Amino acid sequence: MDTRAIEQMLGQMRAATDVAAGKSTAASAAGGADFSSALQNAMAEVSQAQQSAQQMAQDFSSGNSEVNLQDVMVNLQKANLSFQQMVQVRNKLVSAYQDMMNMQV
Repeated sequence: MDTRAIEQMLGQMRAATDVAAGKSTAASAAGGADFSSALQNAMAEVSQAQQSAQQMAQDFSSGNSEVNLQDVMVNLQKANLSFQQMVQVRNKLVSAYQDMMNMQV
């Protein structure tokens, strides 16, 4: 069984979660956190970004003069992009799982 493609895909997913978590890929390749904890951390950061952007939008809509529209829009877009990246990582994981389940032993 050729596992190079699976290992390559796992490496790409690790790199994507590290980028989403703000970590360097060199540190994770040298024996950093395992994949599940990196994925959980990335999901927590995406959730935090969404909550922060939502709170900022609520502050702006309530008339808080310290929050300007440009910052609200930038934070909303950042939260949206990080969520889309997590969805793509999830899609790759589901696809890899389905590929592995369809392999004959």
